[in-house]
Amino acid sequence: MKPRLDFVKTVLLMVVLCPEIVRAGRRAPEPPPALNVEHQHPSGAFLFRTPEGWKVQPLAAKPEAIEAWGGDLGVRFLYRPGESGFDSLHADCMLERLAGPMDTEPRVRYEYEFVGGVVGSRRALDSAFIVSYDQPRHGHREWRQRTVTVVGKGDSLCVMSYVPRETWKSSAPTRALVDAVLSSVTFRRP
Repeated sequence: MKPRLDFVKTVLLMVVLCPEIVRAGRRAPEPPPALNVEHQHPSGAFLFRTPEGWKVQPLAAKPEAIEAWGGDLGVRFLYRPGESGFDSLHADCMLERLAGPMDTEPRVRYEYEFVGGVVGSRRALDSAFIVSYDQPRHGHREWRQRTVTVVGKGDSLCVMSYVPRETWKSSAPTRALVDAVLSSVTFRRP
């Protein structure tokens, strides 16, 4: 029994005195690129930030929506003044896809759905899922879509991120970048 105790003590001492051993083989996560460019929604209700070079433009068919794209990564912001029905708005925004329903496979694979929380003093719902399109969109058929809906203080906002499924699975820097853009949203009325 004594040799086992000596082994445990040795391992504990190594971890305490040389914590690098615990992290051996793991790289420190890369920080996302700086979000240097600030954008304002046409309503003036909120701001968000992107890296340099992202293209930001309104959606032609939806004046309340704008999109930001950097390469294969997209974020859509859909704003409605007033406080819309929380669950129903989230369900509607989950249908904000890169193509219409006739160009999308009906089966959606959920990572998680309708996870509730609070953002500041506003209520929030969050869902993430994989959508497959009949034809490639921006060069990819399968996309991970995350929809975050925030309602309160006279504002209703949905933020949808679109990332190719394979990119999402394999690229920690991409995940960090998309999360940083989502987190950069600030409302004019705190």
